[in-house]
Amino acid sequence: MDKIILNGKIATMASKDMSWAEAIAIKDRKIAKVGTNEEILALKKDDTEIIDLEGKTVLPGFNDSHMHLLSYGYSCRAVNLNGTESIDDIVGRIKDFIEDKNIKEGKWIVGRGWNDDYFKDEKTFPTRYDLDKASTEHPIAIIRACGHIQIANSKALELAGITKDTSQIEGGKFDLDEKGEPIGIFRENAVELLTSKIPEPTVEDIKEMLLEGIEDANACGITSIQTDDFEAIPGKNYENMIKAYRELEKEGKLSLRIYEQCLLPSIERLKGFLDRGYRTGLGNEYFKIGPLKLLGDGSLGARTAALTKPYADCPETCGIPVFTQEEIDELVEVAHNNGMQIAVHCIGDKAMYMAFEAIEKALEKNPKEDHRNGIVHCQITDEYLLNKFKELNMIAYIQPIFIDYDWKIVESRIGSELLKTSYNWKTLLHSGVHIACGSDAPVESFDVLNGIYEAVTRKDLKGNPEGGWMPEQKLTVEEAVWGFTKAGSYTSFEEDIKGSIEEGKVADIVVLSRNIFEIPEDEIKDIEVEMTIFDGEIVYER
Repeated sequence: MDKIILNGKIATMASKDMSWAEAIAIKDRKIAKVGTNEEILALKKDDTEIIDLEGKTVLPGFNDSHMHLLSYGYSCRAVNLNGTESIDDIVGRIKDFIEDKNIKEGKWIVGRGWNDDYFKDEKTFPTRYDLDKASTEHPIAIIRACGHIQIANSKALELAGITKDTSQIEGGKFDLDEKGEPIGIFRENAVELLTSKIPEPTVEDIKEMLLEGIEDANACGITSIQTDDFEAIPGKNYENMIKAYRELEKEGKLSLRIYEQCLLPSIERLKGFLDRGYRTGLGNEYFKIGPLKLLGDGSLGARTAALTKPYADCPETCGIPVFTQEEIDELVEVAHNNGMQIAVHCIGDKAMYMAFEAIEKALEKNPKEDHRNGIVHCQITDEYLLNKFKELNMIAYIQPIFIDYDWKIVESRIGSELLKTSYNWKTLLHSGVHIACGSDAPVESFDVLNGIYEAVTRKDLKGNPEGGWMPEQKLTVEEAVWGFTKAGSYTSFEEDIKGSIEEGKVADIVVLSRNIFEIPEDEIKDIEVEMTIFDGEIVYER
């Protein structure tokens, strides 16, 4: 045996009925045996490494079913605008960033993380004129925390060639003042007008960004990630991203199992990808091509999530569907017919209606029983949509950490009636829908224990509201842990190799400081990750 883990309280997660063990034997990167201390010690050899956990709790390595790993790494190099409380605060941080890093004039400045709902003064988007106060010599582009709104300064507009004569773009828009001049606010697809002008990172740059994200993910007990990367950085060169992952694997630096959610938002880009031979499942247990990922709409915070009715607090808009029905029908059908799983970002109910229609048409023309297609986020739902998940055997990719922010704004955005059937994760789970949990990082933190806490308590990280938001939709601790372990392996067709602590499965394990199943639910967020084991090797130790 290579390693023996003793004296653990090991939740195997082999089934939804909890089963426990004391010890694990690891050989050749796999779990060789699970059992009692006595059974596992009998396998010890002279060179076997012993890890005594002294009663700590052990779970399968966490699996984040939807996030943006490369975007996270890219944002680590950008101006961190998380926690800014005003437009002046944003301007100040950008000024400090330029000065601290001594960035030459003409070099692009990018930032991410601001959220106008957290501003203590007027809750409004910045404009080009606000960012001009930070610099008129550097092109500046900053992304809202949700990733669906970008603000540019005058220099960035100049370099991108955007004027009052520039045509609007389908599936997005940029805002104009009363004179028809662009004010630097770009929504949804219009963001591409700016990002296409920002210099493209090299393969080595991409590897460095990924390594930063991998290290932080391992520290959270994460060993598998389903990541949407293809449009995360300027250039959007997916061949370079795939090359970066494969090089990291060959170099022995890829301590995450990657399932790439392939964002290919045009039929030309999708067909080009398929023509290169890429299909869902291509790859190995370290890096694998996953589903076609589509962005069906925007975000609730930015009011770009596509609703069937106008926003309750902004009746002049219903949000922005990124595609026409014909466009999403074609993308889904081509992908489905060419062996691609489908995962569609849908926050608003209108976007979900469109996605379900496209997927149902594709399945009627070309039936496939075990398709494992899914909806990412699935927040604003009505009774019809909740039932449609089960009818079409769809996966619901949910992000419990969204409750931290969303509970404060949802009712004002959509009204009390539609709220009753929204964020109904317990309803979906109990109707037999397969639910997999993730974070959407860097939109939110990928700290899994925070995500489990919010799924179980339906409270934000400050403990509000008392009793939890829509408490009837709380998940049990077991259901939430399952959502971040075994459920994630199902979505990537890998439940036979990972997601539980069983003989023959990969040795991906997380050790926690406290027993998550026995402590008060409000204390789950305070649990520490003590150790992360990936492929039988310790990749993080507190």
